[in-house]
Order: sequence, then C-alpha cells, then structure tokens
Amino acid sequence: MSASQQPAEPVQPSLLTGFPLPEQAQPGPRPARELPVARVCVESPLPQLDRLFDYLVTEELDNAATPGVRVKVRIAGREHVGFLLERRDSSDAGVRLSPLGAVLSPLPVLAPEIAELASAVAERWGGALGDVLRFAVPPRAVKVEAEFAARAGEAAGPAPEPPAAPRADAGWSELNPGSAFLRHVAAGGSPRAVLQTAHGYGPDAWPHTIAAAVAAARSSGRGALVVVPDRRDLDRMHAALQAALPGEPAVRLSAEDGPSARSRAFLELLTGRARIAVGTRGAVFAPVQDLGLVVCWDDGDDLYLEPRAPYFHAREVLLLRADQAGCAALLAGHAVSVEAQRLVESGWLQRIAPGRAALRASTPRITSTADSIESARDPLARVARLPHAAWQAAREALAEGPVLVQVARAGYAPSLACERCREPARCRHCSGPLAEQPSGRERLVACRWCGTPELAFSCRVCGAHALRRTAIGALRTAEELGRAFPGAVVVTSAGDSVKSEVPGSPALVVATVGAEPLAPEGYAAALLLDGEALLRRESLRAPEEALRRWLNAAALVRPASAGGRVVITAGESEALAALVRWDPAGFASRELALRRELSLPPAVRTAAVTGAMGDVEAFLDVARDVTSLPGVRLVGPVPGEPAQALAFFPIAAGPAVARGLHAARISLAVRRSGGPVTLRIDAPDLL
Repeated sequence: MSASQQPAEPVQPSLLTGFPLPEQAQPGPRPARELPVARVCVESPLPQLDRLFDYLVTEELDNAATPGVRVKVRIAGREHVGFLLERRDSSDAGVRLSPLGAVLSPLPVLAPEIAELASAVAERWGGALGDVLRFAVPPRAVKVEAEFAARAGEAAGPAPEPPAAPRADAGWSELNPGSAFLRHVAAGGSPRAVLQTAHGYGPDAWPHTIAAAVAAARSSGRGALVVVPDRRDLDRMHAALQAALPGEPAVRLSAEDGPSARSRAFLELLTGRARIAVGTRGAVFAPVQDLGLVVCWDDGDDLYLEPRAPYFHAREVLLLRADQAGCAALLAGHAVSVEAQRLVESGWLQRIAPGRAALRASTPRITSTADSIESARDPLARVARLPHAAWQAAREALAEGPVLVQVARAGYAPSLACERCREPARCRHCSGPLAEQPSGRERLVACRWCGTPELAFSCRVCGAHALRRTAIGALRTAEELGRAFPGAVVVTSAGDSVKSEVPGSPALVVATVGAEPLAPEGYAAALLLDGEALLRRESLRAPEEALRRWLNAAALVRPASAGGRVVITAGESEALAALVRWDPAGFASRELALRRELSLPPAVRTAAVTGAMGDVEAFLDVARDVTSLPGVRLVGPVPGEPAQALAFFPIAAGPAVARGLHAARISLAVRRSGGPVTLRIDAPDLL
C-alpha cells in the first residue's frame, strides 16, 4: 500500500457533532517597544468616568501618541474623545489593556503645566477633570491645526529679544508702592498685589496701567496673561497692549471671536510664537510659556463665574496658577472685592493704591442726595427719581460735555403691578412678568417671557384692570430726560445696544449698570440713579456689588479740578459712605469683619447641593462622613424646585470636603440609585 493510500490519522471530533474546530487565535496588536501604556482622561459628563484609564500604545501609534495629544478610545463599547496625559512602562489595572483607537491630531495641545492646573481646579471645585479640560483646550479647528503641524517641521528661528522696560509708567508713580512693584516684576521677581486705581479714561486709564505691568514682565523675558470680564474691556486692553509693546504679538482669547481665531491664538501661545495673552473668563487656561505675570481686572464682576460644571471662578483659577507657576499676580480694579481683602489681610497679597492727595487730584466731587445738607435744600430729594441737585448738576455739565446717567434696568418699564393691590402683574398664559415697551406712539404691555401682548389686564387677586409702574428702565428714563432737557441729545446704552464709546460733545448718555460707554476725555458729570434698587437686591453681596458699579461709573468722570461731579440717589449706607470717601478698601475690610463674625463667605467656604428632594437626601446620606467633619455646618435640605442643601466649612478643611463631596457623587452614579444632583462649591451667587 502506497503512502497515498494509507488511511488518515483519526481526528478527535468536537464535543458537539458538526461544531467546527476552533480557529487558532490571531496575534493581538504589537505594543510599542518603550512606554507601551497610555494614561487617558476622557471627556464625559458621567461622574463614574472621572478617572484615568490605561490603554495599550501600538507600534503604529507609537510616534504620534505623545503626552498632550487628543485621542479616541473605547469604553464599554462606546467611543470617547480624551487626552493622553502620560506614557508608562506598565499598568496596575490588572486586566488586558485595549489599544488606543486613534490619535486625532499629532499636536500636543495640552501642555503639562495646564494639565496640572486643570487637576488642581477639578479638586478645588469638586469637579471632573474632563470637564475642566473642555475649558482648557479649545475645540479643534482642523485647518488651523494642519497649518501649525506643518510649521512644526520648520527650523526654529532665534528667540526674540525681550523688549526694554517701559519708560512711561501710566500712573504707577502715583501709586504706593507702584513703582517698586514694577521694578520687582522687571527684575524677574514674583510679587503679588491688589491694585486700586481711580483712572477710567485717558492716558493713565486702567488698560494702560496694566499694559505697563505686562511690559515690565516682558522686559524680564517672561510671558503675561490678562483676564477681563467682557468684550468691551477686551478691546480696550488689547489696544493698550499693542500701544505699549509695538511689534510684540499679543493674542486675544474669546469665544466671540469664533473657533478658528480662538484656535489660532491658542496655538500661537502653545508654540511660543506669542508670549502675551488677553481674554475673557476661559483665557485663565491659556498656555503662555515662561509665565511671569497674571492679571485679573475687576475681579468682583459676576461674569468671572463659570455657569457650567465645575463652576469655577476665574480669579481663583488665576491665583492657583500664580502659586503653581511661581509668577507675579495682580488683582486690579476701581473697587476691592472682599475676597481680595481677605488675601491682603492674610499677607498673601500686598496693597497698591493711590495716596489721598492723588485721589483728590484725580476723582470727581461726589454728592449724595441723602445727606443732611441736600435734604434740607430739597425735602423731596429722597423720593424723587431726579432730585433737584441731580437736575442742576446735569444742566450745568451739559455745557461742558457728555453727562452719564446710570440706571438699574434696561427696557422701558420692566416691572408692572396692579394699581389697586400692588400685586405683580403676570401673564395669563405662562405666568411670566408683564412689562411695558414702547411701540410707536403707543405703549405695549407684553410678557417678558413669552412675548404675548396683554390687551385686557385683570388682576388675579382683586380683579382690577389698571396697572402701575414699579420700575423704570433705561428707555423710559431717556424719554423723561428728553422732556426735562429740551434740545439735548439723548443716547442709550442698554440691553442689545450697548455702546463702547461716545463722542465728547454734550449729550445725555443713559446706560444700565455695566454698560457705561467710554468718553475719551471723560464725562463732565454722572448721575447715579436707582441706587436703592441696587442696594435692595436679595444678595449677601448687594452692597459690595453696588459700590463696585458706582465706582466703575464714577471713574469715567473728569476730576473735580476740571469740574467733574457725581450725584447719587440712594439712602444712607456703608456703601454710599465709602463711595463719597472713595474708600473701597475700608469698605471691604469692614464687610470682611462682618462676614467673619457671622461665619459667611469668604471667611468660610460653601457648597450647595441641588436637585430633586429625594436625590439631595440620598446624596447627603452617602456624604455623611464629610458633613460630620469638625467645623462643617449643614443647612437643609430646603424643599423647592429644585431642593437645595448648603454646607459651610472652614477654609482649612476645604480640600477634604471637596474630595469627599465629589466622591459621593461618583458613588451615587456607580450605584445608579436616584437622579443626578448639582454640586457647586464657593459660587458667589449662592447667598
């Protein structure tokens, strides 16, 4: 029998008849020879994914998978985008690692120092690292990234020479100890200070003062970062930097500029082609190389509070960054926030402010209609919307230039009530507040929420049909002033038509708080109306906020030596007295002492948990170990839509409390017991 005729070797059949033999396992992806493990933070709103995941770096992605790049990975069968934070030799996960899905861009857009800052922010506010990285790195602009990736292969030119220290001090010489601060920064030092300035316009205005500090930092070969509240301040600050440092690139970082412009500015900083950045709230994470100075203008502005998780405050992030980078820090403004005052009294910041002689030479004369002299002259001054003193000041100042009129609200009559019982007028369709708006020669009453006109109002309480105005807006004020000053030009800056600048010709400029335009040569006078409305706001910070708004407006007025005058209509209060004396630091010191006595922020830290009542109670039950720590005081939960619980805790216990509350959120999410809750730590608008 030949070999071909030999019977085949018997084959062991499978256990199941007809079931094919298993195929030999295919070899898996080949790992990179060095540092084959990548640690990745994914962007996800799920609390249970707020940790670092290990993935296998394959040979194909070895060169591209560098720390800081955007990657795509799979978790539980779903694709997620994240950032590669580091490469390691091994993993302690204890399971077989999945390979990286893809590297989305070869550019390492997350700098190591920004990753470290993001981790500190997430811990400080009890948030997720992925949420912070969403703010730290702007969304991709593929064409812009491709342009910078192509440039990466070009030979780098010589490093630019740092500019010389500025000759013009832009008002620093009248500040004590302003000149010493500039010299310290220019010498490469890292002083930290609160700057109080009184100049809102002209060559010594605050943008030029800050630009001089930035120039001092650049003269030492370091970079600088300036953060401002809004677009108008951004335009002024950017123009001042360009004037102080001609030829030096100063990039803008603002979401309003569009994704391509923002991405380009970000990459200019990341690659070191620019060393100066100015921007709004999100610019606190700008990757400025060799950072030597961080500046926050008007740090008490509520625009610095991020409305999305983890609800950080830009001022606090800048202070964290200054401490992390060991650089100089400057909190500047016409007012002094209570938070800044606490840091001054602790010794972490020093105070820089003009002396009394310099203040008298640069500030306007401030008159209150509530003082005894004005009350004796005009007995109706306390109840009149435009007292005689304000009318007289405006009439005289109109011969010299523009007059600023600050009001509390936009619109025409933004608040209406029943004439008989004073019940707030509500829409019959959605229960929104009714407001009066001009419509040709008629006055249209409509809902501020849904816009439905109200043609036949009937009070839900007493059945009356007549309405009365409980608040007067900018448009109504402009109409009244036009009648009071026949022939005068009336300009409004409010709502959707905010103006950045007005000419120096005589005019009445009616603006809501925070929307005051700049007059290049200063206003001849300012009338600060609706002072009581600002002071009566239901907020712990109402007096502090009112003083800040008043000082910002008064700083736009010419000094008393040039005839500048400010008239304010408000009842007697500590904030009003501080305005008349131009003493924001003294007011902040007294306010801080009261907060300490009452154990209120910023003397203590706060945390708010909001959500459905059952979910808040479940959260507090899981976080019982945190809320029972020494010094922690729990208030609530208070029923409502939504329900809310507040926790007050000492500053020293802040890190432990923040970690514990964040861990409680993750624990509830993993268990999937109950609905989600919102955790906000140290939000200024909580009280």
